Amino acid sequence: MTGEVDKMDIANKVRQVLGKINGRAKVVAASKYVDAAEITELAANGIMAMGENRVDALLGKKGRVPVGVEWHFIGSLQSRKVKEAINEISCLHSLDRLSLAKEIEKHRQEPLDCLVQVNVSGEASKQGITPEELPGFLSALAGYPKIRVTGLMTMAPNTDDKEAVRACFAGLRKLRDVANAQGFSQLKELSMGMSNDYLIAIEEGATIVRLGSVLFED
Repeated sequence: MTGEVDKMDIANKVRQVLGKINGRAKVVAASKYVDAAEITELAANGIMAMGENRVDALLGKKGRVPVGVEWHFIGSLQSRKVKEAINEISCLHSLDRLSLAKEIEKHRQEPLDCLVQVNVSGEASKQGITPEELPGFLSALAGYPKIRVTGLMTMAPNTDDKEAVRACFAGLRKLRDVANAQGFSQLKELSMGMSNDYLIAIEEGATIVRLGSVLFED
């Protein structure tokens, strides 16, 4: 996508999405399927946060986009890839095991904003810790100075049942609120909601939405 018509198309899509969100949540563009030129257009229209789920793609694009774009890692980060990626991002959305925390602590140069991924839906296909594991996991993470846990992340179940999706998002919000009541008062962010369900997520308290197709596809 390089022509003027495509630039207008991106601008229109961004305008529509941001209009619906109306400042209620931060947009992280899931940039897996787009290149540096499209990322540049997103930034020009006000979306400055990009989310990648592959280390090589992130590293390949980062040097070809405007200064000021922030990079989030939104996929599962393999421990063996931490050294390559961890100082290139401003937020990790998928912290779900202590072995990963140990690698981050070893290689990160300064504290990193991290979101703990929780499998609220309980689907076997989803990654993340269980809700029951969250208190202990948060307590353990307190021993890693390079990790600054700022919130939680989840993915909705694969279903057309909007109430099941809503229940998942509401469940994450409740987990955050309970954790804060237990003393984890630094937990603010809720990263939940994608292109097909982000408005429901925002209604349930999402502070970050991860959007792909609604920004890029016809």
